[in-house]
Amino acid sequence: MPITLTSVIIDAADIDTEGAFWHRLLGGSTTTTPTHHFIQAPGLPVVVVQSAPGHTAPNWPDGAPQQMHLDFGVEDLATADRTATDAGATRLRPTAETTPGGGAGHRVYASPAGHPFCLRTA
Repeated sequence: MPITLTSVIIDAADIDTEGAFWHRLLGGSTTTTPTHHFIQAPGLPVVVVQSAPGHTAPNWPDGAPQQMHLDFGVEDLATADRTATDAGATRLRPTAETTPGGGAGHRVYASPAGHPFCLRTA
């Protein structure tokens, strides 16, 4: 029995800000309800931002641990960095980091609700 990933659910107290961020970062289309934003981007499972009024952002890497994070492959790290920060991401580590084995690097960010994610050169 094959198992497929159909969606990724992201909690946020402010679903409008968080939903707009993921839509600007990933593109595609958005469908909204009062409690959910559904972002459908080409080649990805549906990203669902769901209302969580008591949501508290993880304070990673310097405090409370993250619960999970997403990695996105990109062709041009500098362009993807601008897209992410223009959309509202906060860079958690200020410079490109080298991956083990001499890879081209990655950068670590947080969404407006504080969810960590990485952009990695593909």
